[in-house]
Amino acid sequence: MTAPHPRHRRALAIPAGLAVAASLAFLPGTPATAAPAAEAAPAAATDGTPLSYVVNVAPGHRPSATVRRAIAKAGGTIVTSYDRIGVIVVHSANPDFAKTVRTTRGVQSAGATRTAPLPSAATTDTDAPKVLSGEDLAAAKAAGQSAEGKDPLEPLQWDLPAIKADKAHEKSLGSKKVTVAVIDTGVDDTHPDLAPNFDRDASVNCVAGKPDTTDGAWRPSAAESPHGTHVAGEIAAAKNGVGMTGVAPGVKVAGIKVSNPDGFFYTEAVVCGFVWAAEHGVDVTNNSYYTDPWYFNCKNDPDQKALVEAVSRASRYAEKKGAVNVAAAGNENYDLTSDEITDPSSPNDTTPGDRVVDPSECLDIPTQLPGVVTVAATGAKGLKSSFSNYGRGIVDIAAPGGDSTAYQTPDAPATSGLILGTLPGGEWGYMAGTSMASPHVAGVAALIKSTHPHASPALVKALLYAQADATACTDPYDIDGDGKVDAVCEGPKNRNGFYGWGMADALDAVRR
Repeated sequence: MTAPHPRHRRALAIPAGLAVAASLAFLPGTPATAAPAAEAAPAAATDGTPLSYVVNVAPGHRPSATVRRAIAKAGGTIVTSYDRIGVIVVHSANPDFAKTVRTTRGVQSAGATRTAPLPSAATTDTDAPKVLSGEDLAAAKAAGQSAEGKDPLEPLQWDLPAIKADKAHEKSLGSKKVTVAVIDTGVDDTHPDLAPNFDRDASVNCVAGKPDTTDGAWRPSAAESPHGTHVAGEIAAAKNGVGMTGVAPGVKVAGIKVSNPDGFFYTEAVVCGFVWAAEHGVDVTNNSYYTDPWYFNCKNDPDQKALVEAVSRASRYAEKKGAVNVAAAGNENYDLTSDEITDPSSPNDTTPGDRVVDPSECLDIPTQLPGVVTVAATGAKGLKSSFSNYGRGIVDIAAPGGDSTAYQTPDAPATSGLILGTLPGGEWGYMAGTSMASPHVAGVAALIKSTHPHASPALVKALLYAQADATACTDPYDIDGDGKVDAVCEGPKNRNGFYGWGMADALDAVRR
C-alpha cells in the first residue's frame, strides 16, 4: 500500500478537532573501546564530498592492521571503533570507499550512512506541538483541584487511565534504581517535571557517532525538535505537584541525543546511543524514530545491509547488557506484513523517490529488528490510531499515541485527543504519533523492572506481553466513517496486527 509521506514520521502535531491528514508535517526525532579520532589519514586522493560510513568486522577486537590499512588506502579516516560489536565509524570523501573496502579480508560489510555530505545539507523540517496556553493551564488546574494526589495537569492525561497508570501510582511510582534512556533529539533536563528524575551519568550526545560527555550536550538547542523532551515527560515526569505525571514517575530518565541539528537520525549516532546505554546501566531504551536516510533498509543493497547489521549489533549488545529496547511502529498506516509497500520518502536527506519494497526483506530499523518491542498507537477510544502502522507478528503491543478528536474524543475533563508531554523551556504541550505510544510502553517496562529488579530483558518482555489487556481486532476499521475500510486487522484477540498482545497494563506491572 502507499501512503503520502512527509519527511519524518517522528510524531504528529494535530490541532484538536481536525482530522489527521496526510499533508500534516511529522516531527523527528564510554564507547566500547573507542579508537582515537583521526586514527588514519586518507591515503588516496579523492574528489567526492565527505560521507560517513560504517564498516562491520568481527566483534571483540580492535580492527586488524589489514583493515586499518585498507580503510586508510581507500581514503577513510576512522572516527571511532566500537570493538565489542565490531562496528567502525569512518569518514571518507572517496565515493568508492565502501565498494573498495568491502573487498578487504576481515570486512564483513560496509556502507554509507547517508546520501548527503557532511554536514547534512538538509533544512530543519519540524512541526511545533500544540503548546498549553496560560488559559489552558489555569483551566486544567481548576479541573484538578478536587483530584487529590494528582499533579495539576493530570486531568488532561486521558492516556494514563487508558493503561491504568493512575491506579498503578497508588501502589508504586517505580524505582529510582531503574533508568529509561530516551534515544532521541535530546532532553531538556532543566524542565521542572524532569529535573527531579534526570540521570546525568547515563546521558550523552552521540550525534557525531562517538560520545560527547560535555555537560548539557544531551539537550536540544532552541532550534531543534522538542520531541525527545516530550517523550521523556511521558515516561517519567515527576509526581511533584508540578505540571503532568509520567507513566513511571519514580524512575530515572536519561537523554541520549542522536538526532543532528537538521533532525536526522543517522546510523553511527544510533549505534553510539545503543552502546552508550549498554555500558551505562540503562534498563530500558525508548526509540521513537527510524534510522535515516532510508525508511526501509533493503538487505540486497550493500550499503543498506551494512546499516541493518550495525544497528542490529548495537541493539543486541544493549539487550545483552540488560536493556529492554522499545520502538515506535511508525505513522503511515502501513501494513508491515504486506507483500509490498511503496516508499516515497527515501533517501530523505537528498532527493527521495518512489520505490517498491518488500517489508520482510527491507526493514524499518530499529523497529523491525529482532528483540525490539514494537509499539502501535491507539486513540482516546482505544482504537488503532488512524496513522499507526500495523501488522500481525510485527506489532507486539499497543499504547496511547493519540488521534484527532474527529476520530476519537476523550472523556472530560480532557479536551485533546493528543498526548500531553513536557516541552523544552518549562512548558507542556500536545503531540501525537506512535512516537508517543512507545514511551508509554517503555514506562510500563520500567515499572515491571522496578517490581522485579533482577528480571532479565527477556523476562521483562514476557511479563509485558502476558500482562497486556488482550484487545480484539477492530473489524471493520473505518476510522473516518466514510464507509471505506481504512486498514485490515488479522489475528485473534490475544495476538493481532493492530494491538499485538493487547494494551499495555501499568497496574499489573506493579502488582504481579
